[in-house]
Formats: sequence, structure tokens, C-alpha cells
Amino acid sequence: MSGSSRVVAVLGPTNTGKTTYAIERMLAYRTGVIGLPLRLLAREVYDRIVALRGPSVVALVTGEERIVPPRTQYWVCTVEAMPEGMGADCVAIDEIQLCADPERGHVFTDRLLRARGQHETLFLGSDTMRGTISALVPKVDFIRRERMSELTHSGQKKISRMRPRSAIVGFSVENVYAIAELIRRQKGGAAVVMGALSPRTRNAQVEMYQSGEVDFLVATDAIGMGLNLDVDHVAFSALSKFDGRRMRPLAPNELAQIAGRAGRGVKSGTFGVTGDAPALDDGVARAIMDHQFTPQNKINWRNHALQFGSIDRLIATLEAKPEDERLVRAREADDLRALKTLGQVDEVLARCSDGPSVRLLWDVCRIPDFRGISHAEHAGLLETIFNDLHQHGEIREDWLARQIKRIDRTDGDIDALSKRLAFIRTWTYVAQRKGWTRDESHWRGATRIVEDRLSDALHARLTQRFVDRRTSVLLRRLGQKEAMVAEVNDTGEVTVEGEFVGKLDGFRFRADKGAGGAEEKTIKTAALQALAPQFHLRADRFYNAPDTEIDFTEQGGLMWGASAVGKLIAGPDALRPQVEVFVDDVAGPEVAQKVQRRLQHFIDRKVAALFEPLLTLSKDETLTGLARGFAFQLVEAFGILPRAAVARDVKALDQDARATLRKHGVRFGQFTIFMPLVLKPAPTRLRLVLWSLSKQLETFPESPPPGLVTIPVDAAAPEGADTMSGYRNAGTRAIRIDMLERLADMLRTEDSRSGFEAKADMLSITGMTLEQFAELMQGLGYAAEKGERVKVKPVSDVVPGAETPAEDTPVMDTANAAPEGAVTEPPEAEAPADVPPVADAIEDQGTAPVAETPVTPEAETPEVPQTAAGEVPVGTAPDAQIDAPEMEVFYSFTWGGHARANTQNRRGGTDRPPAKGKPKGRKGGQRADKGQRGNKAQNFSAKPPRKEKQIDPDNPFAAALMGLKDGK
Repeated sequence: MSGSSRVVAVLGPTNTGKTTYAIERMLAYRTGVIGLPLRLLAREVYDRIVALRGPSVVALVTGEERIVPPRTQYWVCTVEAMPEGMGADCVAIDEIQLCADPERGHVFTDRLLRARGQHETLFLGSDTMRGTISALVPKVDFIRRERMSELTHSGQKKISRMRPRSAIVGFSVENVYAIAELIRRQKGGAAVVMGALSPRTRNAQVEMYQSGEVDFLVATDAIGMGLNLDVDHVAFSALSKFDGRRMRPLAPNELAQIAGRAGRGVKSGTFGVTGDAPALDDGVARAIMDHQFTPQNKINWRNHALQFGSIDRLIATLEAKPEDERLVRAREADDLRALKTLGQVDEVLARCSDGPSVRLLWDVCRIPDFRGISHAEHAGLLETIFNDLHQHGEIREDWLARQIKRIDRTDGDIDALSKRLAFIRTWTYVAQRKGWTRDESHWRGATRIVEDRLSDALHARLTQRFVDRRTSVLLRRLGQKEAMVAEVNDTGEVTVEGEFVGKLDGFRFRADKGAGGAEEKTIKTAALQALAPQFHLRADRFYNAPDTEIDFTEQGGLMWGASAVGKLIAGPDALRPQVEVFVDDVAGPEVAQKVQRRLQHFIDRKVAALFEPLLTLSKDETLTGLARGFAFQLVEAFGILPRAAVARDVKALDQDARATLRKHGVRFGQFTIFMPLVLKPAPTRLRLVLWSLSKQLETFPESPPPGLVTIPVDAAAPEGADTMSGYRNAGTRAIRIDMLERLADMLRTEDSRSGFEAKADMLSITGMTLEQFAELMQGLGYAAEKGERVKVKPVSDVVPGAETPAEDTPVMDTANAAPEGAVTEPPEAEAPADVPPVADAIEDQGTAPVAETPVTPEAETPEVPQTAAGEVPVGTAPDAQIDAPEMEVFYSFTWGGHARANTQNRRGGTDRPPAKGKPKGRKGGQRADKGQRGNKAQNFSAKPPRKEKQIDPDNPFAAALMGLKDGK
């Protein structure tokens, strides 16, 4: 060392430019070495010097990285990796106060005592080291550096209220991850910096923060080691940490080292606590602000003069005691602990029979325990490496390749990738050792590729988990209070400042489902602010849209295409529903009013078009008296009234009133009074919605599919839903009311007392099989008796040459019979207005109602021709031609009376059972007389002759009418 060598201690708080000063001094010489506490900081300083001098003259040497150009002049190293005895002009050691660190302090102390430059030596660090340096280093010059900005204590703050450009410090991986996750939800995301990260991952995370992509940094105390970041505030989430052996409180000078990262250059900074950390003591806070700390009078030391005669001798020299009172023997480090463990292994002990073998063992023991699995696991790995090196002179390549291949995977979560990175650091360190592998260049490159790949994957996972770019961008734009640009595509997807935020459903914004909590609130605030102009444009387009683009749902919703824009609510009367719109408040009242007007126009026109007959009936001022009252009831019931419910009113109507109502399309059926035009599918669908609104139902019954004659009965449907659907419940199925009236017309000509069978036309109009029809008839109040008989075949089917049936013989077309529920019914002719229907004209007669058209005698049951013994009747096959008679099932229907009527569904109901006794009133007798005198209607009742005014108790229609008349 030159006699003119100068030793300088540059001391002071953080943000004083000490590291920059050292770089400038080193570059003033031809050669130099600078030792730094972290490989992260070493990489940062290396990049700065390369930018000034170029990569050809700058080397980077850390435990896991070695870049040494042939013409190296300046060495940037971690303190442990500093080369010795190379005689550089300038040597600098940064963060010299780490001499007091329990784990690594002895290394810094060794550099303090022995590392010297040919012309200048610089020690950079805290002013707490002044006394110790002065006592241990002769002829040292001190330079005091003052902080370039002010550092202020700001107390405690919640993380949710943390301002941008803040760093939150945690002292464990779990704590760092938890804080980062919380910030992602509330602030949009954070960068994560930990000492265990590779330089590549750390740089990528820091770049996100420095570029403003995220405004928050979550880090361990690694940021206190000289990392230069644009941090305005430092918040401690805890005031103690685990130092490898126990939890201990952080000293004020340690807190100051971290807090000092706040503020950069002349920009001031603040510090405080957050989360569960207790408030800082006023004395500690004042000491940090004034940079006044207890001097560091004791530093850790370990003997550097090692002797390698044997393992025991090496251990003894490592455990030698210092001679100076300021030096404290370092606690047992990982390398010494590994040496002691391996020294107990017989094979290792046998190999270490000379000095070079012991030195090799010591070099192997100094491999850091990056994996941190267990001491025994680490010792086992070191044993394998030592045995390979001692026996083969190098590590076996096949074994090394397998170890690296196992790690070379980028799947898994953050923890899995972090573990693999820790594992690859071991092999990166091994590959950097000269002479340990056959092809050093290959293995250094191979381990570096794997580490870079894992680093990139870890950065991606950290970003994916702890950064919500969308929320971060939106929060930043909201903070700038500038107008944001929103775009809405054809499917309603909304992007704000290029970030997808959700969908616009009609006039309501739906935030992205992946968001939650504070994140969703931020997205919605930003989106609604940016969407304000879009709401007005969309409202104009909606107001001018044709009615064909708008529709109502069966639950009362109002749709514009696929978007819900409102719903129907009950109005002043059933046929005047009102509208409630779905419009976000931010759209403003003008948009809401425009949407409301357009929807009201739509539903008003829809009601006017589909219920035109009803509205015309309600406005007919020529209706007076009972006719007007009956018309009012019909309008209130949406054009459908069960006859049983208005029996007295129907009876009170005279023929003129009925004729007037018929002119409006009102049909007086035997079961229902209705307007056929409002039974169509479109009016039925709207009628159910309006009826449900008037009944204040929570769930609206849905309209049946169009075209079905019968449908299954819904037992859970509200009372009256079958009528509003245009059907009448009959057992387990309901039949459409217009088809029921046609069936009733057919049944009037049948003998309901003696029994009758179903005709082909009956089955045809209902679209049912015989068994299904029987069940329907029972639902209407009839008794159905099942029987079997020999099927009578036409002679033409058995006897060759037999005559074919006459053309007028009715034959059921079973091949083309419509399936159940899909019958296309023939059109029904409405009775002339001036001719009352039979049910209205015949009320009190004692016989079953008959059709208006006289029934010919041929319509009666034909008599079976008498045949002589052994003679085959015409139209049947002789017995000799039938091997086994074919049987057929038939049903005989008779009026079931009280027993059957009482079992009907309470909502569907049925006509009242036949009334007992004689009917009251004069009209009935007169009508019966007229019927008998005119002989225009046949009495198909099988009962014996009775008095003129006596009623047939088994005829359903006469009985029903009498029941209505009596008010039962």
C-alpha cells in the first residue's frame, strides 16, 4: 500500500449522496473496487457505472453473478465477493454500519480493518460508526454529509388513506404479501421488493413503481440499504423483526435507515406507522428526524487468519477471541455450523487429511443456505458437493444437470417460484466458483438462463396477484381530475382510458364481475364519470327507436333488445300500466325522463292495439243500464268472465242488451263469457302481465305456448291464472275456453243420463287419445265408465269383395290426427246477433238444452238389425274367419252430478250440479212449452216422461243453468 494512501470515512444520514460521492471518487482513479451490502444495490451501481464508462471496463461480482470483461478496471461487488490483494487504486465500502449486524457483521468488520486502496479508501455509512472507526482505523479523515431534504414524522395512517408514492415496510414475506393484496384491492396495486428476489425480478418490480404504473411499494427492510427510489412516505407495518433467532425490536438507527428512503434529492419526505404497528415513541421519532442515535461501540468480528492443518484447527481459528474491546466475536454463522456438522462425517473427515482438502471443505461450507429448508438438508448437499470435488476434481455434470432440470419450471404460484429461485441461487453460486465445473462458461450461462426465466415468471405472478392495472390507471386519472374518455362497442363493453371496466346494459353500468370492494367502487366511479356523454347519445337513439326494438317480458320487464331498461308497475286502472325506468343516477334526470316517456308511449300503444275490442267496448256510450254495467265487468276482467261468477247478471240481460254486446264481439258461452279476439297469444301474454300487476303478485304466471288446446294444470299458479291464460281447469289438464264451448255444443246432443261414447270430432278438437279425453270429461263433471268389447270390423276388412262403407259414413283419420296440445281447430261460426244461444234461451225447462238446428232421427242410435240363427249380420265378419277376437276399449260418459263436480279444481271450477225440485219462475215453463209445441228440439234424456216443468237432474247444462238461476 502506498504511503500516500488516504482513508476517509464519509458519514451521515440517508439521502446525503454518499454512494454517489464514492462512485465519483472511484472513477477519478484508473482502477477501483466498491463493496455493497446487497446484490440488488450492486446491480444498480453497476448499471450506473456502465452508463458512464461502458460495459467493457466494469465487472460485476456477487455470489450468484459474475461479469468480468478482459479489460476490467472497476469492480462492483457485494462485500462478501470483493477480491482481495488486487491492489486497486480506490476501495470503497458502503453501509459500513453493518459491522454491527449479527449475521454478516464480521465480513464488514474484516473489510473495515483490512481492505485498503493504493491511493484512497472510503467507508460510507451512518455517523454512529464515528467513534469505532476512529478507534480501529488510524489516520482516518471524517467527512460529515448532511441530508439534502427534511424528514418529518407524520404519525399513524390507515393503508386505505395512504397517499401515492408511499412505501409500506414489512419484515416477513407473509406480511409483505398481505399488505400488497390489501393495497391491490383498495389502491389498484403495488410493487413488491424483497432481498430474496433476483435482481431481474426486483428491477422489473421497481420499474413499475418508478414509471408510475403503480403508486405504492411494499418492501422488506432491504430498501434501507441504499436503494434509490422516488418515495415520498415510508410507513412501518411493524416495529420488530425476526433476526434469524428471535423477534427483537428495531433500534432507532435501524428505523432511521429505512425511514430515510423517504424523500430524494432536495425533495422532503415523511415517515410513520400503519396497520397493527404501535405508534412511534416521541423520543424515537425525534431521534430519526434529527439523526441523533446512540454510537455503535461494539462490532462483530471473526478471525481472518485461518489455519487449514485440520478441521479442528480451522474451527479453533474461526472461534478465536478478538483482542480489542470494541470487537465482539460473531455468533456461529451458517458456514461455521456446516463445517462442524461435516467434520463429524467419517468420509469427510477421512478426505480432509491435508491443508488443501480442509481449505476445499471450508470453501464448500461457505455456500450460502439460500434454500433455507433445514440445516441437515443443507449439510447433506454440501457433503455431496465436497465429495465430488475432492474425488473427481469437479462436480459431476450429470448430477448437476439433474438438479438444475428439476428447478427449471415456471408453473405454480408465487411461493413455488420463490422456492425454485432460492434453489437456483445455490447452483448459480456454485457455477461462479472457479474450477468447480468442467465447463464454467456453460454452467454459468445455464444457471443464469434458468434464474432469468424464473425471475420473469415470478414478476408476472407478483404483478398478476398484487397489481390491478385497470384500477391503478383509473385512480390516477381520477386524481388528475381530467375528463376521461369512454368507449362503448356494439356489445355494450365499456373501456375507459383503454381499460375494460364493464358493460353498459341499457342505461345501467355493470362493473366487471372480477372486481370487488374498493376496486369495484373505483371502477364504477371512473366509468360513470366517463360515460356521462354516452348516456345522452344512447337516450336519443332509444327515443327514436321503433316499437319493434322494444318488448315486454312475461314478468313485466321492459327490454330494448337484450337490455333491461325498465319495468311495468300498476297504474290507475288495470289497462293503464305505468313505467319505472332503469337509469343510473349519473345519467341525469333528462336521460331518465326521455327513457320514461319512450317506454310509456310503447306500452300505451301496445295496450291500445292488443285490447282494442275491450277499449272500444268501454268507450261505447250507447250502452246503458245493465249492459253498461256488464261491459264494465268484462273490461275489468280483461275480456274473460267465468259464467258462474256473473250468472245473475247474465240472466238479467234482455235480448237487446245481449245483441248490443255481441256486436262488440262478446260471446255468451255455456261456461265463459269472453271476447274471442283477446284470446289470441299476444293479448293473452300482455293480459297475464297486467292481471299480475293488478293482483300485486311477486312472480307472474307465464302464458301457455300458442296453439295448444289443452295444457297441464299448474297447481302452484295463483287463483284465476287459468282463466287469464284463456283456459279452464278440468282435472289434471286445462282446456282452452273457446274449444270448451265447441265441445259443449257437441255434448248437448248426447244422452247424458243413459250414457254416450266420444265421437271422433270430440277427440279431434281436443287433440286427445280416448283415455286422455275420459280424464278431461271427468274433470268437467262427467262419470266415465271403462269397458271392453269385441272390435267390430267392417266386412270389407274380412270378407273379400265386401262392399265399402258409404261415403257419408264417418271415419276418424287416426293417421293424420294432431298430437296432443297441437290441434288446429276449425273456425267457429258466431251465432247471429239477433238469435240468442240455446243456453240463454232455455233456462227453466226440464230437459237438456239442445242445438238450435233440429236433429234428424238418423242422428239417434241405430237399431241393431235382427238376424236369424247362424246368419252373419251385414258389416261383420263370420266367426269362422276370426281366430282370436280383437278387443277394444270404450268409455261411456254420464253426468256425474254432485260427487264429480265437487272434486274440481277450485280455480277452474265447473258448472253447478243439477238443481233439485221444480224450477221457479214463469219463464221456464213458457220456454218449455214453446219447445214442445214447436217440436224443434229433440229430448235426448233417457228418463221417463215427467211433468212439463220438471228438470232432468242428470243433464249438466240444464242443471247448471238452474243452479246459476238459484244463485248457488
